[in-house]
Amino acid sequence: MLFSELAEYYDKLESISSRLAMIDVLTEALKLVGKGEMQAAIYITQGTLAPAFEGIEFGMAEKLAEEAIAIATGYTKEQVDSSFKKTGDLGLTAQDMKGKSRLKSISSNRYTVLEVYNMMRKIATTSGAGSKDLKIKMLANMIAAANPVEAKYIVRYPLGQLRLGVGDSTIMEALSVMATGSREFKKELERAYNICSDLGFVGEELSTGGKKAVEKMHVAIFKPIRPALAERLPTAEEIIERLGGTASVEQKYDGFRLQIHKKGIKVRLYSRRLEDTTEMFPDIVKATLDEVKVEDIIFEGEALAFNEATGELFPFQETIQRKRKHGVEEKVEQLPLHLFAFDIMYLNGKDMLHEPYEKRRDEIEHILKGGELILPTTRIVTKSPKELELFFEKSVENGLEGIMAKDMKAPYIAGARKFSWIKMKRSYKGELSDSLDLVILGYFLGRGSRAEFKFGGLLCGTYNRKRDMFETITRLGTGFSEAQMSELREKLDKIKTKSKPARVDSVVEPDFWVIPKYIVQVNADEITKSPTHTCGRERQKDGTEIGYALRFPRLVGNETIRSDKGPEETTTTQEVIGMFKEQKKVSLKES
Repeated sequence: MLFSELAEYYDKLESISSRLAMIDVLTEALKLVGKGEMQAAIYITQGTLAPAFEGIEFGMAEKLAEEAIAIATGYTKEQVDSSFKKTGDLGLTAQDMKGKSRLKSISSNRYTVLEVYNMMRKIATTSGAGSKDLKIKMLANMIAAANPVEAKYIVRYPLGQLRLGVGDSTIMEALSVMATGSREFKKELERAYNICSDLGFVGEELSTGGKKAVEKMHVAIFKPIRPALAERLPTAEEIIERLGGTASVEQKYDGFRLQIHKKGIKVRLYSRRLEDTTEMFPDIVKATLDEVKVEDIIFEGEALAFNEATGELFPFQETIQRKRKHGVEEKVEQLPLHLFAFDIMYLNGKDMLHEPYEKRRDEIEHILKGGELILPTTRIVTKSPKELELFFEKSVENGLEGIMAKDMKAPYIAGARKFSWIKMKRSYKGELSDSLDLVILGYFLGRGSRAEFKFGGLLCGTYNRKRDMFETITRLGTGFSEAQMSELREKLDKIKTKSKPARVDSVVEPDFWVIPKYIVQVNADEITKSPTHTCGRERQKDGTEIGYALRFPRLVGNETIRSDKGPEETTTTQEVIGMFKEQKKVSLKES
């Protein structure tokens, strides 16, 4: 498939406001993709070079792309920069300047999708002396051989700014329709994606081997599994009832969630977002080799820094200092880590995902018996709400987040949020019982004292899994420092878009829309009903439409933007509705 054909479909996607229409267009495009290039086509559509765990990133600066455009079109760097300042989008600048190029095209080469992908991968992995000039030359060659529409996406791709608004769920639905004529096979595609975290690989398997190849996909070491997620409930009584009368209740730690893969003497660590973090935590790698005496294993745990002299666990503000690529050995000495293991997914050639939690927990305790740095989470098994409540209070008193209650009979549900895991976290007077992770959908310009920052707040939303849409829940303008306002404006300027993205449902109009990408952690006094926001919006008997909103929202957390979560991992609309119902129950009990 020629890249020019794919670029034309991207142009259609960018102008579409209906998600169903997006699926139809993407399905048409995927039908034209040849065998052997589906993986590349999906990676490009995702705006990536590889799944996160491979750690291959573009790292291309805008100035480098400007130089490439100038070389390919005959304009000066100053002229390219001037155009960029007007458009705010180097892709549009490339399209415009390619359309009125001062150079006569001397190349008859028409790049295929696979050739563009391979060249981009080469650009990303080129390093050493002279690598900058080589990267510019390779990108310039592609722009020179491209038509204007191709040039737009050839420039946007390595900058991470495709602006298509296509999520993984949309790609899976399009793959299902492409292969079967309906969306029903999406469930099987999602299962395969959840156990390998590589949608390009899943698509290639479907393209070359059909449905059976996808159905046969299984857990494999060094292909991380998308993590299971927890629901919320506010009281011990509801937790015990929901879990069938008996619960395994673990302490909930506020650290780095790590997925550990060990095969023989090789160990890899993956973050919550499934990025390879092995080099950051050499002490956890060594402890895995020393203390986990099995040949092959995949297990999960929470890593926290601790005081070697007292054994006291440090708060997350201390632990987060271990997240670094440089000066690692020094921090290992200053802030050693404990890893508290809480689940196991694979053991000596056996997929453990379908085993009941009780059996998986028994394996953890057996394997880690006698460990020093890697330990099972502290837990109780109880039928008593009172005992659960006391365990929760003790955990909070010890500085932990709260507790995680688990269904003893449930399998490990990869990539999904189910009531087989239920969290209960500490709360403070005048606050919701838990913070929300919200996706930034737009931003407002500053007024008054904030005018100099050109930043006045964020439009934030939840993710509706059923609709695969982002729905607004609040306008966030409190809790920002001056440095955070500057950081947000700089990041958001690079992903702003002239029109509302197709997967965003909003009646509020920000000064600038942005592609859903960044997550912020937010707390509020309560969730209220609102005619202004679309989160969970339903038509009332009187014809009005009412959704949910946050009362007195404010930015919280240790990072301005949560780096461990992607847009589809935000708090869901369904969770918000559940939290609203539960807060009403609590207020009635208190009154």
